[in-house]
Amino acid sequence: MKKLILLFAILGFTFTSCKNDKSENSETETVEETKKEGVKLYTLDGGTVQANMLEIFSQDTTYTGQSKTFADAFYIIEHPKGRLLWDAGLAEGLVGQDPYTTPDGAFTVSRKDSVVSQLSQLNLTPNDFDFIAVSHTHFDHTGSASKFANAIWLVQETEYDFITSEEQKKGDNYPSIAPLTKVEKLNGDFDVFGDGTVMIKSMPGHTPGHQVLFLKLENSGNVLLTGDLYHFEENRESRGVPSFNFDVDMTLKSMEKFEAFAKENNADVYIQHSVKDFNRLPKYPAYLD
Repeated sequence: MKKLILLFAILGFTFTSCKNDKSENSETETVEETKKEGVKLYTLDGGTVQANMLEIFSQDTTYTGQSKTFADAFYIIEHPKGRLLWDAGLAEGLVGQDPYTTPDGAFTVSRKDSVVSQLSQLNLTPNDFDFIAVSHTHFDHTGSASKFANAIWLVQETEYDFITSEEQKKGDNYPSIAPLTKVEKLNGDFDVFGDGTVMIKSMPGHTPGHQVLFLKLENSGNVLLTGDLYHFEENRESRGVPSFNFDVDMTLKSMEKFEAFAKENNADVYIQHSVKDFNRLPKYPAYLD
């Protein structure tokens, strides 16, 4: 409004002040409403991964001759403003089948239940999701992703460029994410709902655009989901970097950044492939809030 005379200027100032006050009150109310309703975290079962050659999870011979069973969780994050799926487990085609061992013998994978079946326990379908984000585009984190084609895919631009490259399109990791055409490319940390309660944190190294998830849960405190920054407890304690990571130095820098952030925010860390941590989280229909 162009202020031609003092009266208009005064009126304009008053109107703007009231508008700003209203806006500030609205923002406060939104934050309070989020706090009141809370952010909920549901844990679902995306299958089981038997690492038959644990030595590949190190840069040396530390785990030669050892094997380990990994959980493969995926998660629903409920927010008053929307719903996010974090990771998507193993391939749906494994459901009802015998365990499958990869040609190189490194992994034996199995999955007991589909995403649709598990969502039905919460009276949900894949169409009820506003967003999908995967920590990275490896097969054990994207298995059900194709079912969420109506959701917006939140992905680091570096990860998107990596997985959609001609080389990657020839591999096993691409098909499950190919149907995700509603894409929002990220360049660093991202506040999903704009209030700091659901934050995607860029932690590259395992893959070019690997990311982790930070949650502020009203009753349960702060939570960090690791993606594949770490695979098991010893991995975290020793800062062990798998031999198949995209970049070792990048991974180590992300680990340092992750630990500093976790300490600063007093966050409870859940290693997503840890059976112990998987069992710590309540499963549907229970949730952390």
